[in-house]
Amino acid sequence: MTTTTQHILVTGGAGFIGSHLVEQLLMDGAHVTVVDDLSTGDEANLSRAKSRAGERLQFIQSTVSGALTRANIPRLNEIYHMAAAVGVRLIVENARKSIENNIFETDAAIRWALRDDAKLLVASSSEVYGKGIRVPFSEEDDVVFGPTTSSRWSYGYSKALDEFLTLAAVSESKLQSVIVRFFNTVGPRQNGQWGMVLPRFIQSALRGRPLEVHGDGSQQRCFCDVRDVTPALIRLLRTTDCLGWIFNIGSDEMISMQALAERVIRVTGSQSRIEHVSYEQVFGKGFEDLKLRQPNLQRIRQAIGFASTISLDTTIIDIVASLQGSLSPERAA
Repeated sequence: MTTTTQHILVTGGAGFIGSHLVEQLLMDGAHVTVVDDLSTGDEANLSRAKSRAGERLQFIQSTVSGALTRANIPRLNEIYHMAAAVGVRLIVENARKSIENNIFETDAAIRWALRDDAKLLVASSSEVYGKGIRVPFSEEDDVVFGPTTSSRWSYGYSKALDEFLTLAAVSESKLQSVIVRFFNTVGPRQNGQWGMVLPRFIQSALRGRPLEVHGDGSQQRCFCDVRDVTPALIRLLRTTDCLGWIFNIGSDEMISMQALAERVIRVTGSQSRIEHVSYEQVFGKGFEDLKLRQPNLQRIRQAIGFASTISLDTTIIDIVASLQGSLSPERAA
């Protein structure tokens, strides 16, 4: 019996989640094309994949819309659209560019999928729940956003529009697609530059600097290791009954930011202290944050039996290992 080789596109494949997904797809024997403009990704994230995959991995530095017109990309079976603006700090500082990237590049991914009759997974975000009307957040919940005068909410609005675009194509053009709302995916290769809290805490702990906790630290989040998440993305897109649906993905075990900082200090053996900083100091006047952000995982558990298996302590240890060689010498006392 012969099998047809899968040709798969991963947009944003040089990013944190994208690069782990690329490795998983290559391990499964696929040919993978990565399109990434490297605005927040890093081609070095693909170094291990390149060394193992050889010609089965193609990298194109481009936006999705720019690469769509290229003739040297084979007809695709699947597209994983991971490319997006990432991080609260980036959104606040570059709201217009972030909005344009999210909406226009998702539209390009949809057009690509329709052209090649490919299945499409669209990466969305827990930010589409806005302020959240109840906890845990369920896929069919109503949403409430803050005012448009606060750029903090622009990311959630734009990702919601991504979902509307995708679902319209499902309804009107028979697109085969799955939408996934990520809740704080963490792990090796994640960069704290744009405000991701866990790598930011770990980088500070390794350098012996204060861990900066925003507000009073009582806000709670759920963290799930990328190595639990990426295989689930593939299973979702390849499960026929999941097509046309939206899924939360992550862990539902909450931890406060104060407790997270304390845990990082304990696991790393750091002598760092914890420093509380107001939201206004970090993001400017009028910034709003949520006290609780927890997913309802019933739908994804029923669909593919999803469960997070990697402990937060293990994730911290592995992030430390991935950062050891990249931190400046000042950290190492």
